[in-house]
Amino acid sequence: MDTAVKQLQAEVGRLQHELQTLKVHYHSEDDELITISDYILRRLEQLNVTSIFGVPGDFNMPFLDFVEDHPTIEWIGNCNELNAAYAADGYARVKEHSIGVVVTTFGVGELSAINGIAGAFSEMVPVLHIVGVPSTTQLKNKPMLHHTLGNGKFEVYTKAAEQITIAQATIMAKSQAAAEIDRILTECIVHARPVYLTLPMDLTTEKISAKRLKVELSRVPPPNDQDVESYVLDEIMELVDDAKQDVVVLVDACAIRHDMRQEVNDLLVKTQFPIYATPMGKTAVSEEHERYGGIYIGSITHPSIKEKVENANLILSIGSLKSDFNTGMFTYHIPAKHTIELHSDYTLVRHARFPGIGMKWLLPKLTERLSKYREDAARIPVPRYRLDVPQESDDLISHAYFWPRVGKFFRKEDVIVSETGTSNFGVLDVPMPDKSVFVSQILYGSIGWATASTLGVALAARDRRLGRTLLFTGDGSMQLTVQEISTMTHHKLTPIIFVLNNKGYNIERHLHGRDRKYNDIVDWKWASLLATLGDLEGKMSKSYTVRSKSELDKLLDDEEFASAQKIQLVEVIMDKYDTPRALQASAELTAKIAAGQI
Repeated sequence: MDTAVKQLQAEVGRLQHELQTLKVHYHSEDDELITISDYILRRLEQLNVTSIFGVPGDFNMPFLDFVEDHPTIEWIGNCNELNAAYAADGYARVKEHSIGVVVTTFGVGELSAINGIAGAFSEMVPVLHIVGVPSTTQLKNKPMLHHTLGNGKFEVYTKAAEQITIAQATIMAKSQAAAEIDRILTECIVHARPVYLTLPMDLTTEKISAKRLKVELSRVPPPNDQDVESYVLDEIMELVDDAKQDVVVLVDACAIRHDMRQEVNDLLVKTQFPIYATPMGKTAVSEEHERYGGIYIGSITHPSIKEKVENANLILSIGSLKSDFNTGMFTYHIPAKHTIELHSDYTLVRHARFPGIGMKWLLPKLTERLSKYREDAARIPVPRYRLDVPQESDDLISHAYFWPRVGKFFRKEDVIVSETGTSNFGVLDVPMPDKSVFVSQILYGSIGWATASTLGVALAARDRRLGRTLLFTGDGSMQLTVQEISTMTHHKLTPIIFVLNNKGYNIERHLHGRDRKYNDIVDWKWASLLATLGDLEGKMSKSYTVRSKSELDKLLDDEEFASAQKIQLVEVIMDKYDTPRALQASAELTAKIAAGQI
């Protein structure tokens, strides 16, 4: 039923946009003609896109001429297509009210990027994948072209894309180009999912009317049914009264993905209800706010936080995404009868589901009605969560020491990227400063994602004039996508990269095969890497290796290092088997599940 509602809403939205466009066509005397390539770029400019990622190939280079010549959009050439897709993903996560864009060539290029696009689909990140394809004549006649499977099945790549994008457009005539481009871009920004566009070589310079550009694309979801919405609001208010206003707000990933930060913050300010976050909802609200209590991860949660969340009479969940790592291996102890869930396209009130009642329209109205409880809600105690740096007897860098210590290094407006695995679990417990942005891929969890994603993150952070970009990754993960450091250097980006050197795949060791060779990797000279990857004269970067707490402390206290004026890499030597608390707890749960004990 939800799928049918979505499709109907999408069609209504498309028709409304077409109606506005027809009005403009009728009343406008201006009939400017522009190329299809320029039409795409003008739409992207309206969406505040300033960087496009990708790799050139013979089928996409005619379009890339237009990208390179554009006055405000910069071409960011990548080392491979997978990295380009990861970078577009990172860019879209930080560049709010915009999208990521990746351009690849037909067949070989798009298949290289497909894992990155799949991650964006999984984690609800708006990315446009433009594929330069053979000419319309070749697409119809299907000769044995390079980059094909040699069997005449040119459509197989589009069929693959259909599985991991929310909408696709195959342009075969200039008459359909503008409407199809607008359709998939609208789907991309409204639903926060990747979309796929093929652009034949011979159509890149074909000219079409620019009139449609006068009607901006809709960024908001379809409105809720007023009668159903009113009923839902009444039901929620009745539950709040029954709970004697003992309400806890739990904010999750979709609040970030569907542009709900402001609405959630308004709820926090106007109601004063205690608010907690899931791992994927980290930094959706300020972690310095007096009503913020910390991260809830099911049974892995710190006991004081766990008790506050699970003992509340009512949970108001905003944008929940109940994946394994986001829920402490599905160990939530919150009964459905005590839960209200607000989602982008439906609302769940206990066991009752209301399709088409989205949180973008519902939450502001709910906030106004809940604001009358502000005085009582403010009396509910919310203990300030702290993560103190422990006093340990030796000087070796442990995870128990490292993560609280780098937490003291964080600053307001820092953008903090963590890799799937050890870094994700380590940084979760660390309170982050006001206006900081946490970026991770907890659901899809593609190893190596964070390094390439940091390229897009850093470009978006620079556009938004945010603070430093900090990357935390492991030695094993970084080996998959390390080439993109050269692109960061080329574009004068200055992230600080912390590489945890524990001689292999730490998370895998704790999940299975603790002493197996397949969890070992070949060690690299990490401190020599930046000179190899772009800084040939050694003037644009600096590298460090820290082997002890005292060396780590000295570096983190160094103001020149902390100022992040150049790209820097810190190799952090850690014990092969040491691991963060949350990862150890998760691994133990995974083992019990595998053994059928849970």
